[in-house]
Parts: sequence; C-alpha cells; structure tokens
Amino acid sequence: MRSRRSTALPLALFAVLFPCAHSAGAAGLALAAEDYMVDSGDPGIRLFIRNKHPAGMTQFRSQRTVLYVHGATQAASSTFDLSIDGESWMDHIARQGYDVYLVDLRGYGRSTRPPEFNQPATDNPPVVRTDVAVRDVEAAVDFVLAHRKVSSLDLMGWSWGTVLMGRYASQHKDRVHRLVLYAPVWLHDPPTQGSLPPLGAYRTWTMDDARKTLQAGAPEARKDELLPPNVFAAWSAAAAATDPDGARQVPPVVRTPNGIYADDREFWTAGKPAWDPSEITSPTLVIVGDWDGVTPASRAQAVFGKLVNAPERRLVQIGEATHFVLLEKNRQQLYREVQEFLNE
Repeated sequence: MRSRRSTALPLALFAVLFPCAHSAGAAGLALAAEDYMVDSGDPGIRLFIRNKHPAGMTQFRSQRTVLYVHGATQAASSTFDLSIDGESWMDHIARQGYDVYLVDLRGYGRSTRPPEFNQPATDNPPVVRTDVAVRDVEAAVDFVLAHRKVSSLDLMGWSWGTVLMGRYASQHKDRVHRLVLYAPVWLHDPPTQGSLPPLGAYRTWTMDDARKTLQAGAPEARKDELLPPNVFAAWSAAAAATDPDGARQVPPVVRTPNGIYADDREFWTAGKPAWDPSEITSPTLVIVGDWDGVTPASRAQAVFGKLVNAPERRLVQIGEATHFVLLEKNRQQLYREVQEFLNE
C-alpha cells in the first residue's frame, strides 16, 4: 500500500496568520479563508486546497464540513469560488455555517502540473486518468479530516467530479456523511462521426471553446441571458490565470489533462461504468440542468435509479440551466437545492 503524507504548507504566511475577512454579503456573515498546498503522495505533485468558513468559527463538525471537486476542464478555484455579484457558491455555503473546502486536481488550477505539460501534448499518452484523480481526492479528504479532527464529511462533485466522489464514497463509506452529484457522468453512446483521433497528454482550449461546450443544449438565443457578458469575462480571467503559460498565447488558452477523455472512450462509451452507485450508503442528491447537453438529465436519472442502497436519495432537475448552471442566472436554484439537502 502506498504511504501518503497529509502535510500541508500554506501558500503564504499571511494567509495563515491573518485569515482574510470577506464582505458580509446577503447573509451578514464575514468569512475567513486559507489556502494550502497538500502532498499528493506522488513525488513532486502537490494539490491546491482552499478553505472558507465563518470568521471566528472554532468548533468543527462532520455534519458541517464539505469538500468540492471539479470536472474535466474547469478548476474548482476558478468556478466554485468565482465571485458573482459579491458571492461565490463556496461563499454561499460557508455563510450557512459550514467549513468548506475545494481541491484542484493535479494538472488543474493552482495544483502542480504533471511533467508531461512541459512537452508537446502528442509526445505522451493522456495524463490524470480517473484512478489517479481518485487518489488526489483521497489525499484531500485525508488532509481535511486530519486538519479539523473530524471523522467524516460531505462530498460534492461536478461532472467528472461525480465519478471521483462516487467512487471514493463507495470505497470509504464510513468517511462520507452526505454526497452531492451535480451533473453526473454515466454510460452513453460513442460519437457518430467515425474513428476518433488519438489523444495526447493534455488538451488546449480557449474560453469561447469552453463556453460553447459547457452551454451545449441551451437555445442559442438564450446563452447570453444565462451567462451575461460580465460573468463570462470574470470567469475567463479566472480560468486564464490558472495557466500563465497558456495565457500568454493569442488568443489565451488553458491546458488541462486528457485523462478523462481516455476514460470516456475506454469506459463510458464502452458500457463499462467506472463506479457502482449501488455501493453508495450515504444520503445522496443527484442534480442536473434540463438544458445540460454535456451530461443530459437521462444520465442523472440512470444514476439515481441505481442508488438502491442510499438511505435517502433525491433527484432534482433545474429548469433553464446548462452544465454551467453554477455560474448562470439560475444558479441560486442550484444553491438552494444543495443547501437544503446538506442542512438536513
């Protein structure tokens, strides 16, 4: 068995000695925030973890501790904690009295990029496959539990993150209090355009590329209404900042691992699930937008139907919402449904 150290180093001494107080916001509650770099267990690979909680909070409980992980292209730090109208989703949960964490998997956000990123993408096979990413989730959970001296926590995953959190929850039942699966990945038919090109270690995308994909399924005339220009600009700046080398290109690009896409070909389009929902024994919420063209509602329904051993399960579909609903105009519906579930 691989040994793992859960040692964490603060990104800046200031962040530890003087937690930043955020504006009170609608809930009237200031927040403290700290950033950490955590050992992944693999040499040279460290994971970025951010924590937010009410300022002055001194007692921490499993029932009020949450860890969030992102999907295939979007780092948690540039989406889950992207402030819109003065508040991010991470802020919103923390202001309900929660101790909230996000993790950027290796190759994403502010975490270490694998060495293959220093070479042309075509020189190496896809990096950060699901098995590797689950180990990163395990390292993040180990850190949070040790940091707060709690025995379990709530897990939230978006898109590919539902696979990671679902698999972790099935393997570590005693460590998971509640599970949220937002836009879950599940079995689907392969693309119809014929043979697919080989995958390199990573892919390169522009902000417009990502937006087109993430909002697939919405009527074209409604996309700007769902994601207004100011929000798109804020997200674009945050995403570009996660890859300084890519940001220097014209137009700016972001590089992210291709491991999930290799897994999609090997598992999800081949009728082989990468995890088994029937092994989940924690209360579980499955939530999806009705205009989600990336992981359609039919896949959420399939996952929900297989959660036969969850003591409580709930399926919620949000109207006029895409895969990117956490940043869209109807994001408050997502926030409310998830918060109600966490609070129970």
